[in-house]
Amino acid sequence: MHSAFYRACVVILLSGSCAFAQSEPIEPEAGTWKTWVITSGKDLRVPPPPDNSATELDELRKLAANNDAEATARITFWDAGSPGYRWIELVNDRILDNQQIPNAHRVYTYLTMAIHDATVAAWESKYFYNRPRPSEVDATLPTALPTPRSPAYPSEHAAAAGAAAGVLSYFFPDEASSFQSMAEEAAQSRVLAGVQFPSDSSAGLELGRRVAEQVIARAKADGSDAAWNGTAPTGPCIWVGDKPVNATVPNWKPILLAAPDEFRPPAPPDCKSEAVKAETDAVRQFERKFPNNYKAFYWQSPSGLLTSWYDYASRWMFEDKTDSNPPRAARSYAMLAAVYYDALIASNDGKYAYWYLRPNMLDPSITPLFAVPSHPSYPSNHSTLSTARSEVLAYLFPDRAEFIRAVGKEGGDSRIWAGIHYEMDNRAGVTLGKQVAAKFIERAKNDGAD
Repeated sequence: MHSAFYRACVVILLSGSCAFAQSEPIEPEAGTWKTWVITSGKDLRVPPPPDNSATELDELRKLAANNDAEATARITFWDAGSPGYRWIELVNDRILDNQQIPNAHRVYTYLTMAIHDATVAAWESKYFYNRPRPSEVDATLPTALPTPRSPAYPSEHAAAAGAAAGVLSYFFPDEASSFQSMAEEAAQSRVLAGVQFPSDSSAGLELGRRVAEQVIARAKADGSDAAWNGTAPTGPCIWVGDKPVNATVPNWKPILLAAPDEFRPPAPPDCKSEAVKAETDAVRQFERKFPNNYKAFYWQSPSGLLTSWYDYASRWMFEDKTDSNPPRAARSYAMLAAVYYDALIASNDGKYAYWYLRPNMLDPSITPLFAVPSHPSYPSNHSTLSTARSEVLAYLFPDRAEFIRAVGKEGGDSRIWAGIHYEMDNRAGVTLGKQVAAKFIERAKNDGAD
């Protein structure tokens, strides 16, 4: 049906000016979406595509003719999910394998923001140049995958890979060469599949690397490398410990919050008050049973703390086919990671503003289910973080809102079941998490995607 168009397109493409023409293109305005770190997608527009498309088509035919089982496996692997999916899974897998990743939330945040901004920038260039996909130029070209409904240049998978590999190389410098090889493999997989020209992938990789440079510069200036050399206060209601964890987090540079204390909770009541006595008694008297215990352990695990939230997002994107919409998928991952980052800053700002003691410090007869985290009690990190993430996911996936909010509530409640928090810690965390999430949701309503 489109043979006339394809024949004409071959001729016009040689001059580099053939327009992309498909029904229902994917997010043609995504190149204008608000970015997290780079100033805009337009500011990183790639140079025009080369005029050697005919030569590149010949190269694609040769590659297709020589694709073997290994090439097919690579195509299939990198085609799973959105362009950022495999990179997020890489971090997930390391965490679940008990590999120590200090401040893992920073890795997720900068990784997903880099992938998002690289995708937006790629989309700006795509629809500026409107280069057709290889099989739209030559309908006889064999492809291993369906042709995406977006222009070819630059490659979205290559842009995401270049950005991801750059950021991961910053966090894990000893593995930089491995990450770069993975990025090249991810980019080449789309060429082997016949859905990108080689020049699409090379331009995408370079674009992703440029985005990574800016994201890394921001990471270097976020204040996370500061060491705590302060002294914990003392007093009747004050947390006791020698090495307070996350004590410097309140001084980190937030993503969206105007300041770490923008939503600081009100001061907790005197620990000698009747209200706190009642809450302490409730912790001590809570009847622990297997269902509560295993859930409390789950929420203390790497899955509960970090990876399961990305699993929910990935699963729902697979179910809704959002994984075939790279800009929207990248937006979801970045929102989920960034809200965690700011919620953690806000929560620890409260903790180290008040230095409130844990229930077992007030009542030594309380035996926590597991080791108590080495930081103050109020507000609860888990309640803040679980609420913030569940609210963002409820916004992104409204059909799952009731479910994910229940998940978030369980994450907060689990800390009371474990005997390491008061209910007031939970309440303050829920309020704080909603306030932080609301700021991210407000941004999303004005980022150009809705």
